[in-house]
Amino acid sequence: MVRRIFVEKKAPYAIQAKELKDEMSEYLGIDAEQVRVLIRYDIENVSDATYERAKATVFSEPPVDDLYEEEFPHAEDDFCFTVEYLPGQFDQRADSAEQCVQLLSPAEQPIIRSATTYVVSGVKGVPGNADWREAIVKHCVNPVDSRRADGPKPATLEEHYDEPAEVIVFNGFKDMPEAELNELYGSLGLAMTFADFLHIQRYFHDEEHRDPTMTEIRVLDTYWSDHCRHTTFATELKDVQFDDGYYRPLIEGAFKQYLADHKEQYAGRTDKFVCLMDIGTLAAKRIRKMGLLDDQEVSDEINACSIVVPVKVDGVEEEWLVNFKNETHNHPTEIEPFGGAATCLGGCIRDPLSGRTYVYQAMRVTGAADPTRPISETLPGKLPQRKIVTTAAHGYSSYGNQIGLATGLVNEIYHPNYVAKRMEIGAVIAAAPRRA
Repeated sequence: MVRRIFVEKKAPYAIQAKELKDEMSEYLGIDAEQVRVLIRYDIENVSDATYERAKATVFSEPPVDDLYEEEFPHAEDDFCFTVEYLPGQFDQRADSAEQCVQLLSPAEQPIIRSATTYVVSGVKGVPGNADWREAIVKHCVNPVDSRRADGPKPATLEEHYDEPAEVIVFNGFKDMPEAELNELYGSLGLAMTFADFLHIQRYFHDEEHRDPTMTEIRVLDTYWSDHCRHTTFATELKDVQFDDGYYRPLIEGAFKQYLADHKEQYAGRTDKFVCLMDIGTLAAKRIRKMGLLDDQEVSDEINACSIVVPVKVDGVEEEWLVNFKNETHNHPTEIEPFGGAATCLGGCIRDPLSGRTYVYQAMRVTGAADPTRPISETLPGKLPQRKIVTTAAHGYSSYGNQIGLATGLVNEIYHPNYVAKRMEIGAVIAAAPRRA
């Protein structure tokens, strides 16, 4: 049996509902008498006794929450809709609830799904002839990670998957003529370029001597996407120009010095070209080659910059490793702000942890267009800047708070050029005794 409950903050504590009401008024131009936000839980595989205990311990806090079973009170003309994560998206609230219920009764194996129900009452002042219902839903639902879920309660929460079909093999791929290969490329909707696709064909022809499977192509496409491969940073720069301005001589001079250092650093190599990634990393390579970076730890074990620092502990000097790691998550945060920004910081944390160092400090530097501009100015196919800015901030803080990481610097730069692509940068410092 699936049980359904709704949990709503009591009026003095309904901060999220108040924030949404203000956003609707200030940003969407939609005034409402009341906005309510309820967390919906669907619960299965929980005994009656455990369910009764969990209602006031796991799912709600009686002093600040109201809990309703199966249905919640609302007026007939209220606009109600529910939003849930897409299948496959991690539902942190539901996962935490399952773990807490198991603490109450370790022998039980609960299945829990969560969603958010919105109730809007007494709408007035709708701008123009806009469909205010559609505008509110669009404001609350990011189709990349969530969807409306207004249907009836399911009979079961257990997920059943069809037996997977045989993995497709692209027969003839390694010997396919270019025109035919281009047609196949166009049919797959890949993130990689056709030049990448040709490179894969050459690899399977020359090295594997076989045709690839659909799974292999999809995995390569994921790893070669801008998310993982940083194709934007690795794009060769051939025609670099500088706009007039106060800082032009300094910037142009620095770039000319970079070109000279690049030529010397990679003398005799044809595989290294000018790109943003190289511009960002060449300085460290140069000073190491010049013998000025003798305190750097060189290791294949950790994907973070690591230096050796003498530290006095209880009056005794010993060597410590200090790690520096930064991540950019520009595109992921652009399309899925919460998860993109959370994973930006998470990626920074992950690499020092892999070297068994303690992450103790972070910073965040981001770039956005003006988040106060009207929603009508949002570029087609993109989330509003305000949605990106506020949701990304929640995502970053969520990950940092869960691991107990202090962020000493948070700077967001507002500039119209960031309307095309957000900048999301996170960085951390970590340390541990070298002997460990």
